[in-house]
Amino acid sequence: MTHLTLQAVTKRFNTAYAVDHVDLSVPDGKLVCFLGPSGCGKTTLLRMIAGLETPSSGSVTFAGRDITHLPANQRDFGMVFQSLALFPHMSVAENIAYPLRLRKTGKAAQGHRVAELLDLIQLPHMANRPVTQLSGGQRQRVAIARAIASSPKLLLLDEPLSALDAKLREAMQVEIRLLQQRLGITTIMVTHDQREAMTMADEIVVMEKGRIAQVGRPLDIYRDPVSEFVADFIGLGNILPVTHDGRGGVSLPGGQQIVVVNPSYVPESTGDIRLLIRPEDVCVKPASTTSDPNHLAGTVTFIRDVGATLEATIECAGFSLTAATTPRETPGLALGMPVLAELPAHACKLIAARLVH
Repeated sequence: MTHLTLQAVTKRFNTAYAVDHVDLSVPDGKLVCFLGPSGCGKTTLLRMIAGLETPSSGSVTFAGRDITHLPANQRDFGMVFQSLALFPHMSVAENIAYPLRLRKTGKAAQGHRVAELLDLIQLPHMANRPVTQLSGGQRQRVAIARAIASSPKLLLLDEPLSALDAKLREAMQVEIRLLQQRLGITTIMVTHDQREAMTMADEIVVMEKGRIAQVGRPLDIYRDPVSEFVADFIGLGNILPVTHDGRGGVSLPGGQQIVVVNPSYVPESTGDIRLLIRPEDVCVKPASTTSDPNHLAGTVTFIRDVGATLEATIECAGFSLTAATTPRETPGLALGMPVLAELPAHACKLIAARLVH
């Protein structure tokens, strides 16, 4: 059963469209990430789902009920804001109990629920501590506990990890995902961090200029992006201009032939195409003389060595490639070294070129 459905949801601010005719279905019990650059409309869309913004047109339906104009406090949704919005004058337990107090839940029931949530977020020993004395990760957990205290039917997270340092942020991604799976609560999270979305989401909604560019499972979007925008936004990728060569493949600007699995594919109606190959799919080999398709001669111009992996920039005729490899796969790789970059046909994907407005 699909719990949340958006139909042609639009939000205008004067003549500018923040969200432009969005259709979306969010399945029960899943974690869905709204992903996109700043200003793409993802937070505005989340706020319309929450009831904090009213759509200019379109409808929001939840569990078969039209809630487009229902006030936020009647939607039974939990929300964690980017700022967390905890009450500094209250203790941890008082913050978590706040939504229960608003519902006039009995004292005994409040105490039981708060104790249950403190165990869930692994902070039972901090019930009486002021939230101002907590670390960033602990405050994050308290904000989530408060949001789910009244057992909401939908949990909304607006870039809740953006203020954390990198290591803590990655740890919290795992914690939130495990918590969501344990509770089975339908969750929508806004982020501009593609790694975060790939780590946490069952489904990613990639947004571009107020519209949905692509919806799908993280690996599907990574491996099969529908456009240059999506390919460029999700992970590292080599995106090269190509033309059909009339011989069952495509050609790079320098004339090198590249064989692809589906050469007849011409994206959309523009006819402009790009070749996408991910860095981990580029095979770096010792230099040799060859005219075989998909083998490009080049020179190593940059190496990023992070121990377990190597990221090499290879300058070819008129363009550069990024290859991700390991010291074991390419021993002795060094700056200035001539190499051969192989682009396996199965890993070469043709995508629609980004439209220039």
